[in-house]
Amino acid sequence: MLFLQKGGELMFARISGAATLGLGGHVIAVETDISNGLPSFDLVGLASTSVKEAKERVRAAIKNSGYEFPMRRLTVNLAPADLKKDTSGLDLGLAVAILASSGQIPLEACTDCLFLGELALDGEIRPINGVLPMVIEGAAQGVKAVFVSSKNGAEALLCPSVTVYTAESLSRVAGHLKGEAPLKPITAQEQLSDILDYDLDFSEVQGQAEAKRALEIAAAGGHNILMIGPPGSGKTMLAKRIPTILPPLGKKEALEVTKIYSVAGLLREGQLMQRRPFRSPHHTISRAGLVGGGTIPHPGEVTLSHHGVLFLDELPEFPRSVLEVLRQPLEDGIVHIARVNAALSYPSRFVLVAAMNPCPCGRYGFDDDCTCSENNRHRYINKISGPLLDRIDLHVRVARPAYGDLVASQAAETSATIRDRVLQARERQAARLSNYNCFCNAHMGHREIKETCCLSQPAREILRETFDLLRLSARSYDRLIKVAQTIADLSGAAHIEEHHVAEAISYRNKM
Repeated sequence: MLFLQKGGELMFARISGAATLGLGGHVIAVETDISNGLPSFDLVGLASTSVKEAKERVRAAIKNSGYEFPMRRLTVNLAPADLKKDTSGLDLGLAVAILASSGQIPLEACTDCLFLGELALDGEIRPINGVLPMVIEGAAQGVKAVFVSSKNGAEALLCPSVTVYTAESLSRVAGHLKGEAPLKPITAQEQLSDILDYDLDFSEVQGQAEAKRALEIAAAGGHNILMIGPPGSGKTMLAKRIPTILPPLGKKEALEVTKIYSVAGLLREGQLMQRRPFRSPHHTISRAGLVGGGTIPHPGEVTLSHHGVLFLDELPEFPRSVLEVLRQPLEDGIVHIARVNAALSYPSRFVLVAAMNPCPCGRYGFDDDCTCSENNRHRYINKISGPLLDRIDLHVRVARPAYGDLVASQAAETSATIRDRVLQARERQAARLSNYNCFCNAHMGHREIKETCCLSQPAREILRETFDLLRLSARSYDRLIKVAQTIADLSGAAHIEEHHVAEAISYRNKM
């Protein structure tokens, strides 16, 4: 590190802060230079408004922490200069760099340290979003110690290769760096596992055997599903219980999801996420809200649902333009967002669960007293495009439950029982697909299908007849085989048999 000294006072200092862009952390070199001239504070390096406003926060925080703000010409550079900085988390780094360049704290103590936090006017360190990806990137670049707010401490500890110090104020950080009042590094506390602790259970849903079977297949293979039925038949009730039968997140998945929620500011108490996300946006959501957007694009609902479930209730009520943006994430598992200031890609590998009525009044095909005209029914259904429906693997009709099912004393199958079968099926898939970088059947491409899915001759015959009869597209054909493979995995079969294909065909588009 280069610096000049003049009269015992350090004129230049460089310390490390961090910012996020997309889901990635970026280490920011905070460089300060103090020179003779009229008192001024110039901040350069493609800083956003929130970063430029840090000048006044940092000035007041330094004064109110008992230190002297240099009344000379102060220039601060945030490098790399071509990266947009849009976080208040650089406040602490700015303050420490100014104190170091003015000789009030030793610069050597800041070596291999990362400073993250927003400053209040009285010097209090406030928590920020995106700490986890910042710390991970810092560790990759050789950072040994991280200073954060006490509310960000648990999140920073999710990166085990760094020493984490938490402080309530700037004065506590300065005291530690000067050696006057050393801070103790914090240690990780055992995280209580709540993976299987759900308030909902499939045993609370009486009847609906066909819908439960379809949801089990969807959970076992990661398939998209559409439930069609009259109002009050239990579609939403069933959808809300899907997380209870999904396998817990693996370590790699959990870290990905935790980074997403950290950047979005939705991480609960800094804990590693173990449950799969379940997102249920209202039908008034915008396109930017669904796939992400903003001047610098932020994650949308499809990214917040990554490795989890995206539930769209009352599907035709969503604007068609909003639904159409789901095509790419459903097909590729990733969404690309280009704006003037940034072009980013966010992961979006989720299970789509959708629910809808068959017509505006909700009774067509289930009751004889449908009041909708043929034109109204077609207009209602046509709100959902054919290409979008083609990307949904399972279509299941959910009829009103019979009275006998509602008053039955026999307990329905529990979520734990269904989840056991789902886990066994996922284990078979993981073993079969271990060389292909995918962990469930829905993620298979055409090559993986050809190399791993073994169909019996009768199964091939029924597939050939169905392909011509239903005029299936190449995508529909592949998706049909993937659903049949999941059904075979649930039954423990080594090959896809005729009855597996027949059941998969029964779940094709019913509209």
